[in-house]
Amino acid sequence: MEIADWRDKIDSLDEQIVQMLNERAAAAIAIGEIKRQNSAPIYEPNRENTVYEHIRAVNPGPLSGAQVQDIYERVIDVMRALQRPRD
Repeated sequence: MEIADWRDKIDSLDEQIVQMLNERAAAAIAIGEIKRQNSAPIYEPNRENTVYEHIRAVNPGPLSGAQVQDIYERVIDVMRALQRPRD
């Protein structure tokens, strides 16, 4: 494949990633609503650690487990912000 072909592939993958991130955000917002109804904390370090363990376990590479976790730390930070009440 030529560089233009690889860039087209990346564009297509980016579209899929954006779609999935938005689906994940919708789920996080729904969970935030449930947490508010139950007066549960937004920040759940044990759950976040479980997510990190899971994504490292299912990661086939070439990204290292640490690299995937770095990405997910930012994703989870954004998702946690979505769960906070907005004034």
